[in-house]
Amino acid sequence: MVKAIRVTETGAPEVMKWVDVELGEPGPGEVLIRHHACGLNYIDVYFRSGYYAQPLPGGIGMEGAGVIEKVGPDVTHVKVGDRVAYAGRPTGAYAEARIMPADILVKLPDSISFEQGAAMMLQGLTVQYLLNDSYKVQKGDTVLFHAIAGGVGLIACQWLKAIGATVIGTVGSPEKAEIAKAYGCDHVILYREEDFVKRVKDITNGKGVPVAYDAVGKDTFMQTLDCVSPRGMAVSFGGASGSPPLLDLGILASKGSLKVTRPTVSTYVLNRSLLEPMAADLFDKVSSGKVKIEIKQRYALKDAVQAHRDLEGRKTTGSTILLP
Repeated sequence: MVKAIRVTETGAPEVMKWVDVELGEPGPGEVLIRHHACGLNYIDVYFRSGYYAQPLPGGIGMEGAGVIEKVGPDVTHVKVGDRVAYAGRPTGAYAEARIMPADILVKLPDSISFEQGAAMMLQGLTVQYLLNDSYKVQKGDTVLFHAIAGGVGLIACQWLKAIGATVIGTVGSPEKAEIAKAYGCDHVILYREEDFVKRVKDITNGKGVPVAYDAVGKDTFMQTLDCVSPRGMAVSFGGASGSPPLLDLGILASKGSLKVTRPTVSTYVLNRSLLEPMAADLFDKVSSGKVKIEIKQRYALKDAVQAHRDLEGRKTTGSTILLP
């Protein structure tokens, strides 16, 4: 028996319960992993609230790091005793230990701690595909990135500076503006107090940016399109304020033949031919010091309800982990 967070219905943070779970034995293609740390991500809120559907009763959490204690049949790329980390479905990372598919696990280099691994996998892999596949950011590009002081945003800011890009970031408070500046953000916009479209146009001398990244959603996305230069790309990768409005494709034509994409991390982590080089790139960026994973908040795993309250209340910055 282990302790884990389970949900039997969707709703507010209080639907999450700290309960006993019997694990059993790993089946074909599965492992039993003992978590040393678990990641907290906004996508967890989507599953808990019902914005993303999943079978109930069920687990929650998509990111963790730990040690493999048991291996089922047909698992060849990891073994008992390996330090591993992962990001992706199925949900269930909020647990002292779990049985899970082995195919999304990657070996964690000795240079990266369990806490770092749990704090960086989902956010770091997200940044990797955003900056390399959704749009290939080049040295000299000017990029708009919303919520730059969040977990994904701070990793993205450092990665973009390593590439040689100019970073325009939006934040919701003066405190978060200071954090963004400390991480190298070139131009910080308080989007609740300023017209971020006007600021972007002023910064770029009216040209706009070749790519804009938006995980805020409903409150910002249509204005984000106005920040993109002709033939540029708008990347929607989340909806912290709700889903973006339905998009009339004719708007893309009228705003300059824009392109829009809505990627998700599951597309990448469920394909090992994509996952392995992406993880290697992420580990290299962190091990070399180009990207620092700084954990800003730590909660006991049993206190996941409070962690979700703080996350939704925008009281967190950077990466947050839950400790079993």
